[in-house]
Amino acid sequence: MYAISMTEPGGPEVLVWTQVPDPEAGEGEVLIDVAAAGVNRADVLQRQGFYAPPPGTPPYPGLECAGRVAAVGPGVTGWNVGDEVCALLAGGGYAERVAVPAGQVLPVPAGIDLVTAGALPEALCTVWSNVFAGARLAAGETLLVHGGASGIGTAAIQLAKASGARVAVTAGGPEKLARCAELGADVLIDYREQDFVAETKAATDGRGADVILDIIGAKYLARNIDALAPNGRITVIGFQGGVKAELNLQALMAKRGSIASASLRARPVAEKSAIVAEVRENVWPLLADGRVRTVVHRTFPMDEAADAHRALEGDHTGKVILTR
Repeated sequence: MYAISMTEPGGPEVLVWTQVPDPEAGEGEVLIDVAAAGVNRADVLQRQGFYAPPPGTPPYPGLECAGRVAAVGPGVTGWNVGDEVCALLAGGGYAERVAVPAGQVLPVPAGIDLVTAGALPEALCTVWSNVFAGARLAAGETLLVHGGASGIGTAAIQLAKASGARVAVTAGGPEKLARCAELGADVLIDYREQDFVAETKAATDGRGADVILDIIGAKYLARNIDALAPNGRITVIGFQGGVKAELNLQALMAKRGSIASASLRARPVAEKSAIVAEVRENVWPLLADGRVRTVVHRTFPMDEAADAHRALEGDHTGKVILTR
């Protein structure tokens, strides 16, 4: 088969569509003919040499895909050849085929095409596992989402609103903030022009955000604590603003706050399968009835993965998708 390989760490130009060994469905696995694959920040980090795939994972990027079941391995039940599915991957989505543990496979929701489905699993599983299962966002609480116009951000806005929470977002510029508002965001903060701490407190009568979903990391740590409500929870899922910062424990303790961080990719299969099962139960109905939808910025042919990475690293809103 063909897949996107990397000749060496570097810029988008190192991504090459090349012939590689065919995968096979092993014990407990499903083999998928890939129709589409979502493009994520983690793929960019892998391309740059900062995020190696877990042992035993295909070396090609791609943490989510959609397609049709080509084969099922021994011990697999519930999936049949020809089923339209999407899947959460540890890697290997930028390819014609990928083998994935059966517990990480989801049916394509009713009314959603295969291409769009390729951008569902990573963002929705990330938001669910961090904001709801981890930080326990509840109805009536306020969620602050950094990067509200990103793939993760657009998913978080909609899931939080569907749960009855209030949503504040940061994004760069009025156009991105307008898209966030269309998805239901209540408080719109242009991080280029406004102080998100002051704006969050002003919108909550000085209380702050109950949950903060952060893709920035070190650069925002102190200000996130300042913006946090009493008993608030910060969940860090990215480090675009660095990985090291000084933590003022007294300030965190005064808020009775907590900070957690997690990634999906390195979790054991059993943990990822449990997350996928929760997403299927709690989020898939919201997709089927239209309360949650995927915002697609642009699609690219699979062999133009370099251009897809350039788009992701540029000015975009929502998801970038590779198609076959």
